Amino acid sequence: MKFLVIVNDPPYGTERAYNALRQANAIAGKENTEVRVFLIADAAACAKINQKTPNGYYNLEKMLTIAKRKGIEVGVCGSCMDARGISEDELHDSSHKSTMDELTDWSIWADKIITY
Repeated sequence: MKFLVIVNDPPYGTERAYNALRQANAIAGKENTEVRVFLIADAAACAKINQKTPNGYYNLEKMLTIAKRKGIEVGVCGSCMDARGISEDELHDSSHKSTMDELTDWSIWADKIITY
């Protein structure tokens, strides 16, 4: 089964992005699943490298490393990146600058779409 997880919330301040990546990583650990994650709006900042969080606090950059190991493809809305001053060289190596066209293609590809 193919899953698309769309994340809208910022990396910190709420736990929605954290829970979205937790769920995506958990789904990817199951047999016969494929998972893609699309970061849009404030969630574009989830893929920024060099995040520094207090000890004991979750870190979305580390969660994206796990996602990469599990084969999850991560797209980041290019317009949202531009609006927030995030360049492609600032993206975690698990992710790539993406487009609304790719989100549309992924939506058609997916059997299930989960939004956060």
